[in-house]
Amino acid sequence: MEFGGSYTGEIFNNLSGGIQTGSRYLGMANITLNFDTQKAGLWKGGTFFINAVNTHGGSPSGDLTGDLQVASNIEAGNHTYIQELWFKQVLGQVEISAGLQDLNVDFVSSEHAGLYLNSSFGIVPTISVNIPASVFPLTTPGISVKWSVSENIILSGAAFDGYPTDFDNNNPYNLRWNINSKEGVLAISEFQYYSGADRLPSSYKLGFFIHNRDLALNNEAITDSTYENNYGFYFIADHILWQRDEWHKLGVFLQTGLTPEKFNFNNYYIGAGLNFYGLTNKNGEDALGLAIAHAGADKQTGSETTLELTYRLPITKSIIIQPDLQYIINPLGYEEKLENSFCVAIRFGVSFKGM
Repeated sequence: MEFGGSYTGEIFNNLSGGIQTGSRYLGMANITLNFDTQKAGLWKGGTFFINAVNTHGGSPSGDLTGDLQVASNIEAGNHTYIQELWFKQVLGQVEISAGLQDLNVDFVSSEHAGLYLNSSFGIVPTISVNIPASVFPLTTPGISVKWSVSENIILSGAAFDGYPTDFDNNNPYNLRWNINSKEGVLAISEFQYYSGADRLPSSYKLGFFIHNRDLALNNEAITDSTYENNYGFYFIADHILWQRDEWHKLGVFLQTGLTPEKFNFNNYYIGAGLNFYGLTNKNGEDALGLAIAHAGADKQTGSETTLELTYRLPITKSIIIQPDLQYIINPLGYEEKLENSFCVAIRFGVSFKGM
């Protein structure tokens, strides 16, 4: 049995544009428990995992910048809840997981994009904006299967409850789930290919999702109550362009997403970035990155584009700091048209593990 914990804090400042200028503090605490059935002397290949979360503080995007893509990926309101609660069984080359799962852990994820603070670099907005997906902060029960076909190819698929039960008096801790047929199902599949050609590792992920919840329940533009299948595609690529040694390297990533304009406000997305690892830290644990996230909407509304420059620096093995700059062009998350926003954030993180 292994315990873990972390705390992430962030001071966020909107210096110009958006809804209003100002500062907010927000934070997130995680406590995890991992139970390995084989190490416990029970049976081989079983893992039980739980992740308890507390989020607190202000809402920079909701109060200051007004952006659609959400400038801070830990913005979630004030809640204490269970985000993950699942059991996984490994059977040869196949892994089967069941329980409360965060879709973004195994799907739609980019290694190099994980450096950034903007939420779009975690889960593409063609999913997070358009459908009630099982992602941070509110997850749903689901079943997922992962098949390692070979050293280079992985096939994954999952099905989740189609509508997360919101944080309210009936579900404050995300342990009371209202599962019924009217909420439909969110199904997702992903093909992953890994390559180590010329000792420069690359990964490519192509995915498809479909959500068949009754769209009339959450979309005022649709007046009938018939079921519609909302769907979309995404593609993610990670590649090492240059590598001097294990620690000093240059990585690049590309993210794309596409959904039907008929059902969705954000009908396409493209993101890309360039990361340099080992700029000042001799162990290569620091990272400097520059990225762009572009979320497209209808012709009348236009699109939102965010430029982000960030630098993650480890102070010790368990403490990091990360200054961050973002320039948001045409923020789309507010009912009125907003001026471009320029914001500065300082993030810090502390983590530990123990038996």
